[in-house]
Amino acid sequence: MEGSVLADGVGPVRLLQVLKSSASQLNPPAFYHGDGDGNSVASCGSEVLSRYGTLDAPPHHDFYTNTEVWGRRRRFRPSLYELYTNPENNGQPPVYEETMGEDRGGDNSSDDCDDEPKEAPTEPTRFGWVQGVMIRCMLNIWGVILYLRLPWITAQAGIGLTWVIILLSSFITGITGLSTSAIATNGKVKGGGTYFLISRSLGPELGGSIGLIFAFANAVAVAMHTVGFAETVTDLMSESGAVMVDRTNDIRIIGVITVTCLLGISMAGMAWESKAQVLFFIVIMVSFASYIVGTIIPASPQKQAKGFFSYKADIFAANFVPGWRGSDGSFFGMFSIFFPSATGILAGANISGDLKNPTVAIPRGTLMAIFWTTFSYLIISATIGSCVVRDASGALNDTMLSTSGDDCVGLACRYGWDFSECINNGTCAYGLINHYQTMSMVSAFSPLISAGIFGATLSSALACLVSAPKVFQCLCKDKLYPLIGFFGKGYGKNNEPLRGYLLTYVIAACFILIAELNTIAPIISNFFLCSYSLINFSCFHASITNSPGWRPSFRFYSKWLSLLGALCCVVIMFLLTWWAALIAFGVVFFLLGYTLYKKPDVNWGSSVQAGSYNMALNHCVNLNQIQDHVKNYRPQCLVLTGPPSHRPALVDLVHSFTKGLSLMMCCNVVSVGSSSGATQEATSEGHVVWLNQRKVRSFYRGVVAPELRSGVNMLLQGTGLGRIRPNVLMMGFKKDWRRDPPQAAHDYIGIMHDAFDLQFGVCLLRMKEGLDTSTPQSHSEKSFSHIITVNTEVHDGKLHSIPCVIFPKTVFQKKQGKKTIDIYWLSDDGGLTLLLPYLLTRRKRWSRCKVRVFVGGDADKKEEQRAEVMALIKKFRLGFKDVEVLTDIYQSPQSVTHTHIHSHIHTNKPTHLCFICEFQSLRQIRLNEVLQEFSRDAALIVITMPVARRGRCPTTLFMAWLDFLSRDLRAPVLLVRGNQENVLTFYCQ
Repeated sequence: MEGSVLADGVGPVRLLQVLKSSASQLNPPAFYHGDGDGNSVASCGSEVLSRYGTLDAPPHHDFYTNTEVWGRRRRFRPSLYELYTNPENNGQPPVYEETMGEDRGGDNSSDDCDDEPKEAPTEPTRFGWVQGVMIRCMLNIWGVILYLRLPWITAQAGIGLTWVIILLSSFITGITGLSTSAIATNGKVKGGGTYFLISRSLGPELGGSIGLIFAFANAVAVAMHTVGFAETVTDLMSESGAVMVDRTNDIRIIGVITVTCLLGISMAGMAWESKAQVLFFIVIMVSFASYIVGTIIPASPQKQAKGFFSYKADIFAANFVPGWRGSDGSFFGMFSIFFPSATGILAGANISGDLKNPTVAIPRGTLMAIFWTTFSYLIISATIGSCVVRDASGALNDTMLSTSGDDCVGLACRYGWDFSECINNGTCAYGLINHYQTMSMVSAFSPLISAGIFGATLSSALACLVSAPKVFQCLCKDKLYPLIGFFGKGYGKNNEPLRGYLLTYVIAACFILIAELNTIAPIISNFFLCSYSLINFSCFHASITNSPGWRPSFRFYSKWLSLLGALCCVVIMFLLTWWAALIAFGVVFFLLGYTLYKKPDVNWGSSVQAGSYNMALNHCVNLNQIQDHVKNYRPQCLVLTGPPSHRPALVDLVHSFTKGLSLMMCCNVVSVGSSSGATQEATSEGHVVWLNQRKVRSFYRGVVAPELRSGVNMLLQGTGLGRIRPNVLMMGFKKDWRRDPPQAAHDYIGIMHDAFDLQFGVCLLRMKEGLDTSTPQSHSEKSFSHIITVNTEVHDGKLHSIPCVIFPKTVFQKKQGKKTIDIYWLSDDGGLTLLLPYLLTRRKRWSRCKVRVFVGGDADKKEEQRAEVMALIKKFRLGFKDVEVLTDIYQSPQSVTHTHIHSHIHTNKPTHLCFICEFQSLRQIRLNEVLQEFSRDAALIVITMPVARRGRCPTTLFMAWLDFLSRDLRAPVLLVRGNQENVLTFYCQ
């Protein structure tokens, strides 16, 4: 209704006019540009509809990406500060405001939306799932083993066990393919292949070690496939009577020449390499067709002399059972030789950075490649075993017509051939178990098989030659290990790792010199099995942690199947070659230990982090079912540091006895109101960064409160998780209590009383030079920024804060040598006064210090009291052997000291302290004299802190007690008061 009035007396029509008139007063932030499509709340060149409107933006792809799109400006989500700040206030956000990694501001204006690069960047070559993954994986699987060793393995193991070997290999690679598919679809996959998948799932520790091993295994695989090619060429040359040196050296020469040519193709770029792979695939398909046709057509006498008789049921039956021969004649011996032929399943994943859509291409292409290659292996082993006998001489005159049939040995006798002589002498040159080129002999046109061997071996070698540098390049860029960054540099539009190609070439050339295929193949089996084991374990671990971030779009996997695959890989590694398995795991653990020691500055949201959270949470919950016991007491400290960087000495002391032992929590109370700046100051990540850079194992907690005491009370009651909660309050001594108003001292002592009420122990640290290293300024926010002002660096597309101020070492970070730790155990507080120094002596820098325990006593019972204290300390098993009984601590202080302090108080006292001279405790003055006498050169003085009765002893008087007790001492003084509950026991239960 036009005439209706809103609650504030403004009609709708008038309100609309106000909104329209104010639209021109506000412009969107310069960083909040869009495409100009009008879909954003504040798109480029548009004006905000109302000064009362919101800057909230609808969801957009740009808000979540780390990359730019050519041709348009990238959008940015407005920060929380920008959403609730007053648009008329042009003030900049605080220095600790969390912002995006890219530059939002600057001189950008609305006109900048029309600015575009003059030329689009060159788009690198990208491949689909067929050409990029399936064909590449099939070519890598159809390698030298298929043509040159599968017939021999069939003869050794028989068709039945050969199928078991093939299916077992495919079972392992199939499970690994499912695990790879799950990991690869759990987010955008960049370059780096297997290393990228494992490192981003299990973290840099295991990822880095497997990255090195897998890259090395691929480099050796280049040598294996190249040797297979060279072996075929050498055999063809020998048939023609051409020999360069001898068979072994010919293989070496041809192999090195071949890998050099492959290096040239690889360095020409991925486009050339991909075209070569397609050509090789066509050649292999033609060779398969020639082989299948050859098994069907009738056998010629020449082929029969070499053992081929076409399909025969009795040949299939004879070759179905094993016929082990030689040193390699065993199931696992054959498996170790065959398994490398199934290891090409990661050829597509290894070039993940060159795929159009890795999350679709890797699962589809990998699984299809595993299925078709497994099917082809089963068919070839069954057909070759059904057509060719194990032994044949190759001589045309070895027929039944020239010999007596009664003495004929072997299955060929049924088909009119007698190979008895070579069988008995072991000199048969042909047959399934003797002739590696059996498939070529069976084929309808043998040169096509030779071409297929060339295509399979060269394509596999080329794929490995590309995979190894790609994986190694990603590892180098992550800077997990020293001295390898040189190989991480990329060249060209595809960022080709040319230096990595050269390194792979050198490694491959070295292994080519072995020139023996059966020796090279088992070497890489363990490395590939180790990689597959960790891929499966990565999938299992990511699934079992139930992390919300584990959301693979590929659903056809099972975490328990992945675990089974990982265990099978480990077991097979040791069954194949136990010493090689130990070497592989030794390398993994060595690199793992190095990475754990160096702690690289990377954070990939790994499943190890998720698992750590789960373990911590479960343990914390389980602790609730266990009652506290004095034997398990740990001093868990809530440290009032303010910003931790302001009081490094306090932080370092507490860390000395809590590191790796108990909880430490640095706390900061910001009492400047509940403004945005105060909240940011209390919760800034810069404090945690400072603690991490100082290698302090501590949590940080900041709160905003109207005043200090209420904020500390919040921390005392609210910090911790279950039984993992503080039980000791650690503070710095308030040196300026005389200059502050009486309320300040009252609040300070009130904090101690609040802690005692909540059953906390309380410790105060006093140092002669003071604790606060910050520069006081008029405004707390300025003071904060002076110390915590941060530099920034961009890493993984995110902005990281780094404190620009690192304070020098404090006295608690230095080696204390053979100084003393003096404990003045003047009152029994439950044993905390003894426990804290004992924990200090367990640290390396304090271990050489001598601990002296001072107690009060009577002169006439000095030795008796000393013996009692020594016996008690011995029962506590603390190892303190120096106990001193002080018999003069109850005497009056020296007149000089008394006069000096009396004069100091009356000279500097404010009005409200006049009564202190009447009520001061002469005992605290006397104790200070004793400390000056006995502990002048101590490394640390620990004193049981006196406790004043609340309501009876004025807070200023109690502050004077603490001041007189600890003043003018060169050594740091730690005043300790437990909560009067035992923290030490000499009982076993």
